[in-house]
Amino acid sequence: MDAERASRAANSGLGPVSVVVVNYQGAAYLEECLDAVRSLAGAVDEVIVVDNASTDGSVALLRERFPDVRVLAMPSNEGPCPARNAGMRVARNRWVLALDNDAVVRADTLTKLAAAAASDPRIAIAQPRSVFASEPTRVHYDGGAFHYAGLIALRNFYRPIETAEGRGTIDVDCAVAVALLVDRDALLALGGYDETMFILFEDLDLSYRLRATGSRIVSVEDAIVLHKGGTPGISFREGPRYPGSRVFFHSRNRWTFVAKCYRTRTILAALPGLALYEAAWFAFSLAQGHAGDWWRGKRAFLALRDRRRAERARFQAVRTVPDRDLLVGGPLTITPALKATGARAVVDAVLSGALRSWWWIARRIAG
Repeated sequence: MDAERASRAANSGLGPVSVVVVNYQGAAYLEECLDAVRSLAGAVDEVIVVDNASTDGSVALLRERFPDVRVLAMPSNEGPCPARNAGMRVARNRWVLALDNDAVVRADTLTKLAAAAASDPRIAIAQPRSVFASEPTRVHYDGGAFHYAGLIALRNFYRPIETAEGRGTIDVDCAVAVALLVDRDALLALGGYDETMFILFEDLDLSYRLRATGSRIVSVEDAIVLHKGGTPGISFREGPRYPGSRVFFHSRNRWTFVAKCYRTRTILAALPGLALYEAAWFAFSLAQGHAGDWWRGKRAFLALRDRRRAERARFQAVRTVPDRDLLVGGPLTITPALKATGARAVVDAVLSGALRSWWWIARRIAG
């Protein structure tokens, strides 16, 4: 087995790869996820599951069904960010295939990602195209661009694969953390995932720091991962109600990202657009009955100001790419379950147009 792995490692161009799966209450997902990992072609020589204090029998399942998997038990559930960082730190290889527990990779996913990552030493992340496990012909996540309002302008969101834009390996600005082949050393050198975020915006924040320091992120369009159910109570795909927890994380983490990553000049230039989007987000939160969650998010954002100030200083000292070369004015991505017709559709269109128009002005001032 060691000789076989060494041969496959040489063929990958990257050396051996560690697989790190983050799990919380994922007993229903883990078997399919790890069976798919076992079937991967490529140079996998260790599999680590970082468990966030699950109480659903996940660890017992791992001990019984996957005794060769290393389990790293976190003392409590602080979200995927600390778990991902912990998994990268204990991995024995520089290149890590980082998976959520509801990700099911195809057998050729790793070899395609590794070939892309090995093509340029500036590549820090290679991501596959994420499709819905329940509808594999439709894209879920395919990377995106940095919307200056502190959002991801998602590519090909919910589009049928046959009409999705992009072929082969293409550069994207933002990766989405369902399944990522990452250069562990590059990520940890920038502090890894922001552990105060818990979930939501954490992949935007990390991607921005990587791109602003000169790294590349690529999407390998013919490498596929099936994305299953998401995180209960936080993920949102269908109606009728938007989760209050998601409103909280959105309210806190969006401004955490902006305050840490944008230069002061950029924040000032973008402020009218940032405020306009915030007003729209508050109105939406209020309509969903989650104004309290919106307010809690703002209070939590302010409570982290000392830590955020220190992280901002560290990042701004090493960045090399200005905000105006990274940020875009659109499109504004809206989950299909929230799209509407009539007056609501008009409001969405006006908001998107106003944000785009302001960035046309603000980009000339941004730092």
